[in-house]
Amino acid sequence: MSTANANASEVEAATAAIVEELTSTERFLITTHEGPDGDALGSTLALHEALTQLGKDSVMFLAEKEFPLPLEYRFLPLQEVFHEAPADLSDRTVVFLDCGNIDRMPVPWLRDGRRMLNIDHHHDNTRFADVDLVDVEASSTAEIVFDLCRRLGVEITESIAQALYVGLITDTGQFMYENTDARTHRVAAELIESGVDVNGTFRRLYERVPEAKLKLIARALGRIDRRLDGALSTTYLSDEDYEATGADETLTEGIIDFVRGIEGTSVAAVIRDKPDGTGAARKVSLRSTDGSVDVSVIARKMGGGGHRRAAGFSTDRSYDDLIEFLSDETRAGLG
Repeated sequence: MSTANANASEVEAATAAIVEELTSTERFLITTHEGPDGDALGSTLALHEALTQLGKDSVMFLAEKEFPLPLEYRFLPLQEVFHEAPADLSDRTVVFLDCGNIDRMPVPWLRDGRRMLNIDHHHDNTRFADVDLVDVEASSTAEIVFDLCRRLGVEITESIAQALYVGLITDTGQFMYENTDARTHRVAAELIESGVDVNGTFRRLYERVPEAKLKLIARALGRIDRRLDGALSTTYLSDEDYEATGADETLTEGIIDFVRGIEGTSVAAVIRDKPDGTGAARKVSLRSTDGSVDVSVIARKMGGGGHRRAAGFSTDRSYDDLIEFLSDETRAGLG
């Protein structure tokens, strides 16, 4: 059996096992990784509604520190999200969505003796749960949740379609990344037929830019640093930048795309201070423009993770140390 067929068989078996778990179990807690993006949030909302539609007792959990969400995601209906453990947690199966490593959800009570399901598409997923459905061929976790909804006989309502479409469009870079294929577009078409407001969704995600964000972007672009003959392009945002512009950390979303678009760049990085004063001092977002360097390998060396072309990590290392580390890793990746 070829590797591709073996992987497909493994995914099919895992999908069947997840469907059985979702069908036979009555109570669930659905969660995702810290710093949730569009795929994480959309998949969480969609699976929660799907299970509720099936008559299951489902709750969603996101730590209170995740709120307010980045501006582009605040239109998502997440008013019912729990910020603390429900009283009957011991009776619930925990479903992790879009979470490649359980350490990306640093809430100990979520894993203490709980039955866990893991639904994801990251190629570096550590398969940490009792049942792991990891489809690395899927464009997004939203695409996997869509397939599960179909297999469970769930009606793709307008609200489910909207949530999944947010996951699909954000994780594929508006259908521009290499993880986009024909299946991705077929799923998008079905979601649109179920009532997605395509133009309205795009405007909410990409066209509501606060003045503070533009000022933050200007500061980031003003200190672009290029190394290795331009193969590595980085920028840095400090506590002072957030204070001077009136921007919060959530407005950093999207700045990495300006850096990765610089001609000749193989690896782009945005290094930023975390102005909330919690956790590690800095966060690093990484992008690989052409796939020649697997940035998830770089991120994992610092305790992070992600995709081959999009990854990140948090750290206490200084800016100078990080530039040296990124230069060495990019050079090694380019061979």
